[in-house]
Amino acid sequence: MRTVQEMGVPGKNHPAHDADAVVIALATRTGPAQSAVRQSLAALRWLQGHGAKQIFFKYRSTFSSTNRGNIGPVADALLDAMGEDFTVVCPAFPTAGRTLFQGHLFVGNLLLSESFMRTHPMTPMKQSNLIKVLSRQTERQVDLVPHEVVTIGPEAIRNYLKVLRDAGKRFAIVDAVSDRNLVDTGIACRDMKLVTGSSGAALALPKNFRRAGLLGPDSGADIMPSSKGYSAVVAGSCSQATLAQVKYMKNHHPAFFIDGMKLGGKQDIAKEALDWAKPKLADGPVLIYSSVEADIVKKVQRKHGVVKSTELIEKCLARISRDLVRAGVGKLIVAGGITASESLKALKIQSLRIGHEINPGVPWTTTFDDPPVHLALKAGNFGEEDFFTRAFRLLK
Repeated sequence: MRTVQEMGVPGKNHPAHDADAVVIALATRTGPAQSAVRQSLAALRWLQGHGAKQIFFKYRSTFSSTNRGNIGPVADALLDAMGEDFTVVCPAFPTAGRTLFQGHLFVGNLLLSESFMRTHPMTPMKQSNLIKVLSRQTERQVDLVPHEVVTIGPEAIRNYLKVLRDAGKRFAIVDAVSDRNLVDTGIACRDMKLVTGSSGAALALPKNFRRAGLLGPDSGADIMPSSKGYSAVVAGSCSQATLAQVKYMKNHHPAFFIDGMKLGGKQDIAKEALDWAKPKLADGPVLIYSSVEADIVKKVQRKHGVVKSTELIEKCLARISRDLVRAGVGKLIVAGGITASESLKALKIQSLRIGHEINPGVPWTTTFDDPPVHLALKAGNFGEEDFFTRAFRLLK
């Protein structure tokens, strides 16, 4: 599907770009539930007002959330606003190593509660049973479509969903240990007005629209204009995957470390980073990063406070992203969800065209500017260790 991503709910005068699917990106994962609900309902109204036939509520494949939300509260609000009483919950993304079996979420071969997510600084996940996790976030009844049903195929899944709905269940967590399971689940959800899950759970949705005669051929949906300008990486995520990627790139390209302990004073760290980067841009990609191990994150948090330390680092990285583009960077990778969000705000980018995939769940995108800026916005835990360098090689 030709896809456009909007950074937040577009304003009244924002142009409607030609697309088959529109993604409205919201920073609602860890904030107050009331704010997450309000933003999500505003996005829903915009999408419905522009003719959306199916709404997909996307969250992270690690089901990252606090004990109180915000997945449950947002899903509740969307059901109520749409006049619906039932939907599926499927965070699995097997290609990225996230599988769901008997309601338990795995990261690789580890239960979620035994993975790196157990000590995540913002959303520590210490429970792998998603029925229990979601039941803490909603008063609606939660149940499971088990693997022995899912493996039979779409019709079995659809029939089981009907059984659960008729029994008064309102959320059905769906097992998935392969992409085939996700595709079958997507086919089973073809008539649902609201579907929830990770990006992997949307695999089959375009084919549903094609079978219904609502979409033409998919050829060329991810074609982007040719890339120009310098290349750079800005990394703020402290996930294990990003730390490995930073280490790999440091061994191959120049790198500048943003030390959180030095932020908040008179020293202009962002300017120092830019002054360091500009002479090196013509020779190839540069890396500017604040990514560190959890023990150093805690040290920075003790100095500045949890909220303040995040704000200082992300505002610094966002300014660096903006000034790199002003310095001629036309191919920019940003690692970390909050880092990407703040960087896009600093760059005043409202819309992106989604391009070809780098890794499952991570595409290149391009702005609608002339000349366009090519951006890869990577969630912290996605990609192999050579992701940064390989991403530039894949960009034509």
